[in-house]
Amino acid sequence: MHESANLPSLHQVPIRLADHRGLCIGSDRVAAATSVPRLLIIACAMICDASHVRGNELARPDFDAQFAELKARTAELVASARLRLDVLSPQQRLAAPPAIWRVPGTLTQFQDCADCPQMVVIPAGEFTMGSPPSDQAAEAQHRVTIAHPFAVSKFEITFSEWDACATDGGCGGYWPDDQGWGRGNQPAVNISWENAKSYVEWLSRKRGKAYRLLSESEWEYAARAGTTTRFSHGDALSPSQANYDGSVDGSGPSEVNRQRTLPVGSFPPNGFGLHDMHGNVAEWVEDCWHDEYTAMAPTDGSAWVDGNCNGRVVRGGSWEDSEVEHRSAARTGGNRQDQFYTDGLRIARDL
Repeated sequence: MHESANLPSLHQVPIRLADHRGLCIGSDRVAAATSVPRLLIIACAMICDASHVRGNELARPDFDAQFAELKARTAELVASARLRLDVLSPQQRLAAPPAIWRVPGTLTQFQDCADCPQMVVIPAGEFTMGSPPSDQAAEAQHRVTIAHPFAVSKFEITFSEWDACATDGGCGGYWPDDQGWGRGNQPAVNISWENAKSYVEWLSRKRGKAYRLLSESEWEYAARAGTTTRFSHGDALSPSQANYDGSVDGSGPSEVNRQRTLPVGSFPPNGFGLHDMHGNVAEWVEDCWHDEYTAMAPTDGSAWVDGNCNGRVVRGGSWEDSEVEHRSAARTGGNRQDQFYTDGLRIARDL
């Protein structure tokens, strides 16, 4: 469990041819009938295989045109909505309900490759970030505008996805311990902020797309999914909605305190279609740690990356944490090199 109260001293912690009925099909039969030289057959097979790979690449959907249309239509919605919002006083705007600028009939989910994380398109919007005074928490409320849609992984990154990175020579060749809980569809754990960055850097190079970590404000916006309650499901959280320590006395293992991760997607998604935004593993975001929000906190959805950046923000709480640490506004942090069995990652992608 992360203890945000200790964070001020974080600096001390450290194929086939085009004609599918041509020569390549049945090349062995062609050789037997016409005595085609062996080298020609080998060359044909190589060309056929290469063409097959290229064919598969070309068969993958290219979402760029859809994203361009989405962004253009979103910009129109945002411009219209901000005409109404900009006339409000700061206090009125802070009290205003969340605005979700979703373009109907556009792409909502996609996957860049068979082994890539499934991504959910998050619409642009504006919301009040932080906790109300009644929560008696340190997350001071402030208004944040996210003017452009972006994508977030539907699930926390799994061991299967992480291991694909390590196998390909990415992620620093790091194979995190699974604590005996299994790999595959289990969320990757023992991941530091630096490890998380290595994963998105590898995936960006591999796919030629701008994958990254979420900013803290993007994370909360995505977690809330248009809600203003303490959790995306309401003002209370139950063990049927998330994997966390829901016991009164810390006892377990049981349905209220499972004391380990569960496969991703074991619980219902939030309003944006994202799973496990509360619990299972805590998720690193891009931002540097700050003890509290100040006037310097970004209001445009970008990451807050000034100051002492040895400490980084972790969001969402884990299987080990109590309900209070799973609130949509709750924030903790750790040293950028910390590797804990409670910590994993979720990723974003620019459209």
